Amino acid sequence: MTQTTGEALQAGTGRVVGVRPAGTRAVLAELAGTGDVLALQALLQEHPLPGQVDVLAAARTVLVTADSPASARRIAATLPELDLTTPVQRDGGLVVIDTVYDGEDLAEVARLTGLGPDGVVAAHTGQLWTVAFAGFAPGFGYLLGEDSALEVPRRSSPRTAVPAGAVALAGTYSAVYPRRSPGGWQLIGHTTARMWDLSRDQPALAAPGQRIQFRAVRESLNIAPESAPATDAPAQEASSGLRIMSPGLQSLIQDLGRTGHAGLGVSAAGALDRASLRRANRLVGNAASAAVIETVAGGLQVRAVGDQVLAVTGAPGELTITASDDGAALDRTVPMATPFALLDGETLTLGAPASGFRSYLALRGGVDVPPVLGSRSTDTLAGLGPAPLAAGQTLAAGGSTESGVVGHPEVQPDFPDDGVTVLDVIPGPRADWFDRAALDSLTAQEWTVKPQSNRVGMRLDGTPLRRTRDGELASEGTVSGALQVPPEGLPVLFLADHPVTGGYPVIAVVVDAHLDRAGQVPIGGTIRFRWADSDSDNHTDAPAATPAAPTVSDTEVSS
Repeated sequence: MTQTTGEALQAGTGRVVGVRPAGTRAVLAELAGTGDVLALQALLQEHPLPGQVDVLAAARTVLVTADSPASARRIAATLPELDLTTPVQRDGGLVVIDTVYDGEDLAEVARLTGLGPDGVVAAHTGQLWTVAFAGFAPGFGYLLGEDSALEVPRRSSPRTAVPAGAVALAGTYSAVYPRRSPGGWQLIGHTTARMWDLSRDQPALAAPGQRIQFRAVRESLNIAPESAPATDAPAQEASSGLRIMSPGLQSLIQDLGRTGHAGLGVSAAGALDRASLRRANRLVGNAASAAVIETVAGGLQVRAVGDQVLAVTGAPGELTITASDDGAALDRTVPMATPFALLDGETLTLGAPASGFRSYLALRGGVDVPPVLGSRSTDTLAGLGPAPLAAGQTLAAGGSTESGVVGHPEVQPDFPDDGVTVLDVIPGPRADWFDRAALDSLTAQEWTVKPQSNRVGMRLDGTPLRRTRDGELASEGTVSGALQVPPEGLPVLFLADHPVTGGYPVIAVVVDAHLDRAGQVPIGGTIRFRWADSDSDNHTDAPAATPAAPTVSDTEVSS
């Protein structure tokens, strides 16, 4: 059971003490404590700055993303001037969560704290918790308490699966796991409260800034199963669209992504090659944001249900159209980046790309699937949006047209082949965790994309980069293009489905203009990083107030 009451969020008493660039379209504001973090987050949500797209609070920082490099520069200059001493009113309210304290680690937490099992329960229920920030998964809120009596380390060996509804502790935080997932927090109980539910107007039960009160209950609670779509009536077959004959290696529905939800633990997702998506939509007369099929390495095969107009962009490969099964007509090929007709019953097959990795198939009218948080994109990390395409599935054509005519054929850019893909980067917000030798090594060597790579991030192989600092970094917001360096020293390049927060230092960030290029590098491909020209429009100069970090001249992923 849960209940809410109106309550004001207390503002902090400090100011922004530093601003660091986090790529070309985001800045990382550093603050003295959690109170200041919550105050800045609340202030920016109530009074957005010009060009502000999203705000993400973390342990000691607030990540602000912008709509352009120019907006990011203006925001960076404005943040240190903001007054965080004025209380900001919010309607977050109080959420009461009924909890059965029967967790597997309750005895261990009792030993570590010296409180005993009953003392742990009393301490957990006897204080108000504030949702400081979200991360790891949608609905996973990092709850900060009023005292440190329950401060405990994470488990030395994380569990491979923590059940949904598990109530847990780690460090100074408490949390409720919104769904089954790996995790290393200490489990002290469980609840049936649904922390993430897309059927609600506000999917996250505990959003940043809200207060949480845990209430102990004695009766056993059964975790309610995830709601499933009604199956009383069979799904109607689309009368116009595309039937998936083979999805190839992986085919997903993607658009330009869902922005503005980082505070709930939801990344933008969306197409990895945004320019190719826009080009495909433009060719068939769609709105730029219409949903398309993103497919990797060829092999996608679709059959027209009714006459359709299509275009394929991105990684170039042979496009073959097979006539109806009676063999009355010969096969034919159609060019890339050109609109063409696929008549009822005809089948289109995408061959393996000669270069690049991801191709984009646009259907006139767009792919009509239900939007989730304003987007039809599949987020592979958060499990949001449509499931990966499967053979036998039929996709309906929508109404996302913007023009009564199709576009002219277009010239595509070059895509990565067996050569080296060069990606421009700027120093990351934590470049000062590395010395000159590590920064030089980042750009001097060629990095190979490992098979474990996916839409969440590209794992790179090469000569490890050594940090100059011991200890761990408090979780902070991350962006697409961030190069996180875990203790082993091999960078991970975050892509569109990346976790919204991470706990490894970011040595550099790929400039926004090169993110599409990064999304086309295949498994086994080679990347070389190059410091962006400081005079280029791709580069976001840090303001004078930014703490010193190395210049180009001298994740935690699971919880």
